[in-house]
Amino acid sequence: MKATWGQALLLCVAVLFAPSLNALEKQPAADYRARRVALAAKLQGGVAVLFAAEEPVLDFDAYRQDSNFYYLTGWKEPGAALLVQGQKSGYKETLFLPTRDLRMEKYTGVKLDAATPDVTKATGVDEVLDMTSLPAVLNKLIASDRRLARNVWTQPGVKSADALIAFTGATLGADAPPARDVTSLMNSLRLFKDAGEIDLLKKASAASIAGQGAMMQAVKPGMTERAVAGKMIASWYEHGCERPAYAPIVGSGINSTILHYSENSRTIEDGDVVVVDAACEYSMYASDITRTVPASGHFTPRQREIYNIVLGSQKAAIDAFVSGKSKINDRERKDPDSLDTAAYNYINTHGKDLHGESLGKYWLHGLGHTVGLEVHDSAEVYPALLKPGMVFTIEPGVYIPEEKLGVRIECVFLVGADGKLIDLTADLPHSAEDVEAAMQGK
Repeated sequence: MKATWGQALLLCVAVLFAPSLNALEKQPAADYRARRVALAAKLQGGVAVLFAAEEPVLDFDAYRQDSNFYYLTGWKEPGAALLVQGQKSGYKETLFLPTRDLRMEKYTGVKLDAATPDVTKATGVDEVLDMTSLPAVLNKLIASDRRLARNVWTQPGVKSADALIAFTGATLGADAPPARDVTSLMNSLRLFKDAGEIDLLKKASAASIAGQGAMMQAVKPGMTERAVAGKMIASWYEHGCERPAYAPIVGSGINSTILHYSENSRTIEDGDVVVVDAACEYSMYASDITRTVPASGHFTPRQREIYNIVLGSQKAAIDAFVSGKSKINDRERKDPDSLDTAAYNYINTHGKDLHGESLGKYWLHGLGHTVGLEVHDSAEVYPALLKPGMVFTIEPGVYIPEEKLGVRIECVFLVGADGKLIDLTADLPHSAEDVEAAMQGK
């Protein structure tokens, strides 16, 4: 008997997630150390200090580590700091852990500190000290070479970082020069994904696909947009994800034409199209997927026409791709090497609105963005030049308020080592016919 699309998807997801459901997967400690060494090489003889995210008192979602801090350490507890030295005297790394609050640990669970047995093995960092040592360590480094005061890299706008720089100036009896922005260095490091990151991104996409599959089974007239979002969120949690990668967008009818609609309060009506932009994080790594479905289970001729135009524009971008030459998110859409140009030209030369005018003016956003530890991950600059190891979206759309008709199709792609595109959402229906079949459980 031939397996249905739904059965095949469930089997794929089960195989991917069976070993580690509901566990935060970390990469080997050597991978994080290699990233710290790579950062040190970019410091121009300076020193970088990064702080972990603060722990919220109470929140709907669990604590989420700062992306840059996690990228360098794989450490998921709050209140820590990392110091990386790239000086001529040699590479050095130190993790600083905060003083434990034994009373609060009854609520939050046991935390580690510098006195914990085997703490360097647990953290994977060469040296672990109390947070109280950080100002003294930085003071000693700068006191040995005052020029270093102008080569301290940290996160802009982080209160702990600002306080450290100011206090260091006080300990040295001088005004502290402004710190340099370490995120500019982190962006270039995070742009290219290693094998472990690619594995986690594939799992994030697979779990997100399962949620989108649950959506296709759930959408029908009379259901609220929020209930559809809830079906997806439940599916993501069942597949070991920590949280949605962003607020789910379930836009039906006129809401399908609102790009970042997330109120999800309308009741779906017969004849609507529903734009569903929703995906999850798996072990801190995000996916970003959009599908457009007909509320009745079948597209009208006009809905199918617009859907096929959007799908055709995505294919035009895929066909135009050349590794090391193509660019993404070119808002001007004039660069012949930009995938935005290829997709826009397709939309603008296929189909018309109700007044006989071209559809190009109904596409209102860039074609895509990079994806990684954040759904809109770091890119040094846009338009971004696409090379092996990069992960990004291709998401053309047409939004016609006059017809209460919006269509967006978004897939996540990896540029493979051979320079070819790999669709991380290949297991999710793409064509109008496949979407309809999935909604019928076929």
